[in-house]
Amino acid sequence: MLFVRACSAILLTAAMAATPAWAGRSHRAATSGHAKKKTVTHKHQVIGQRGIDSDRAREIQQALIREKYMSGEPSGQWDDETEAAMQKYQADHGWQTKLVPDSRALIKLGLGPDHSGALDASSAAPANTTSVPVSSAPVTPSVAAANTLASARTIRE
Repeated sequence: MLFVRACSAILLTAAMAATPAWAGRSHRAATSGHAKKKTVTHKHQVIGQRGIDSDRAREIQQALIREKYMSGEPSGQWDDETEAAMQKYQADHGWQTKLVPDSRALIKLGLGPDHSGALDASSAAPANTTSVPVSSAPVTPSVAAANTLASARTIRE
C-alpha cells in the first residue's frame, strides 16, 4: 500500500512539473520569420444624422420661444443660443444635457412623432380574438372603486 502511494506521488509530481512546459508554448502561433505588416487604408464612413435640418431647428426654436427658454424670432439655424436653451430646458426637467436634443424633451415640447393615424387603444380590438359579450348595465361608482389596485391592496392587508 505504501508503495502504491509513493508511485502515485511521484507520478503526480512529474505530471505537475511537465504541465508548465507544455502550457508555456500552447498559446504561441507558429511563425516563419517576422510578421508582415499589411498596409490597408480605410475611409472612415460616418453613419447617421450629421446636423439638425433647418426646418426642424425652426420648429424646436418656436417651441423653446413658446416655453420662454428663448426670445426673438426662430432663425432655423442650430446655433449656440438654441443649443444652450435646449440644454437648459432639458436640465430643468432632469434629463441629460450633453447630447441635444433629447427625445423626451422634444416630446414634451410637442415635437414628438405624429401618431394621428394610430388607432385608439380603447376602440381597437385584436383581430384574432373572439368577442365576449359585455353587460350593458351601468357600473356604479362603488363597484368601479372596488376594482382598483388600491382597494385590492387594502383587501389583502
